[in-house]
Amino acid sequence: MEPSKGNPHSEMQNNEISLKELIIKLQQLFKILWRKKLVIIIAVVIGGLLGLGASLLSDETYVAELTFVLEANNDSPFSAYASLAGQFGIDLGGKSESSIFEGDNIMEFLKSRLIVEKALLSPVAVSGEKVTLAECYIKFKKLRKKWAGRKDKFDVKYPVGQDRKAFSLAQDSILNVMQDDLVRHYLVIDKVDKKLSFIEVKLKSPMEEFSKGFTETLVREAIEFYTDTKTMRTKTNVQRLQTQADSLKLLLNRKTYDAAAIQDFNLNPAKVVAGVGAEIGMRDKMVLQAMYLEIAKNLEISKIAMERETPVIQIVDSPILPLVIEKLGKIKGIVIGGMLLGFIATMVVLLRSFWAEVMKGE
Repeated sequence: MEPSKGNPHSEMQNNEISLKELIIKLQQLFKILWRKKLVIIIAVVIGGLLGLGASLLSDETYVAELTFVLEANNDSPFSAYASLAGQFGIDLGGKSESSIFEGDNIMEFLKSRLIVEKALLSPVAVSGEKVTLAECYIKFKKLRKKWAGRKDKFDVKYPVGQDRKAFSLAQDSILNVMQDDLVRHYLVIDKVDKKLSFIEVKLKSPMEEFSKGFTETLVREAIEFYTDTKTMRTKTNVQRLQTQADSLKLLLNRKTYDAAAIQDFNLNPAKVVAGVGAEIGMRDKMVLQAMYLEIAKNLEISKIAMERETPVIQIVDSPILPLVIEKLGKIKGIVIGGMLLGFIATMVVLLRSFWAEVMKGE
C-alpha cells in the first residue's frame, strides 16, 4: 500500500502563510526602527563625527614592501665522490637536509628575535646622519619624552657599532619590547600566492626612513644568516682542504729545489752513493706530488658542492622612495564611523524591542 501523499494545494498554502508571516515581521521591524529613527540618526551623526575626529588625529604611515623568492637546491650530485672523499676524512655534504626556509618556516624565521634585533641594531641614514634603526623606533614612538617624566632619569641609547655583548640589562629589555611590538603591530610577512615561492615583507610606520631601512635590512640579515648556515659545512671543508693544498704545494716546491740542488752537487756520476740522495729526493717529490694532486681534486669537488649548496635568493621588488602613504581620510572616517555606530544603535533598538516583547508574553 503506497503512503498517502500530501495535498499540493495545502503545501502551497503553508508556504504562502510563511511568506506572509515573514513580510509581516519585516513590517513590524521597520515600524520599530521608524519610531526610533531619531535615535539612529543621532547615532549615525555622532559616529560620523567620531570618525572625522579619528581621521584628523591619525598619523600618516609609510608602507614599505619587499618581495623576494628563494631557490635552494638540496639535491647533491656528488654521491659518487663521497666514498673517495671519505677516505681523507672529508664530508662533501651530499645528503639532503631540510631547510629552515622550507614551507612557512621562512615567515616565522623573519619574525624571530635574532633577525629582528639584528635589523634594529643596523645603521640607516637619517638626514645625512647614520643612526641605528632602534634609535629611529625610539624617535617615532616618542619614548624619550615618556622617559623624561620618570624620576630615575631613565634613558637608553643604541649607538652605531656598539658590541651586542656589552648591552646593559635596560638595553636588552627595551630591545626585546621593540622586537615584540614590531612583530605584533607593524610587520606583516606573507606569501603572495600560496602556490608560489614569493614572500612579501611589508612594514608600516610613521617614519619613512625606518619603514624602508628596516624592511631591507631584515631581509638582508635573514639571507646572510641563512646562506652562512647553509654553506657552513662545505665552507669548512673547503678551508681545510685549501690549507692542506697550500702546505703540500710549499713542501713540493721545496723538495723540487732540494732534489735539483743534490743533482747539481753530485757532479761525478761514477759514484753510485752520490745518486742515492737524488733518488730519495725524487721519490719524496713524487709522493708529495701524488698527495697534492689528490687534495687538489677533492678541493675542486668541495668548491663545486659549496656553490651548489649556496641558495639563489632573488629580490623581485624592493621599496623605493617616496613610499606609499596611508592615512584615514576624512570622508572614509565619517562613513565608517557613521555606519558602525548606526549599526550598533539599530541592533540595540531591535534587541530592546525583542526583549520587551518576550517579557510581555510572560
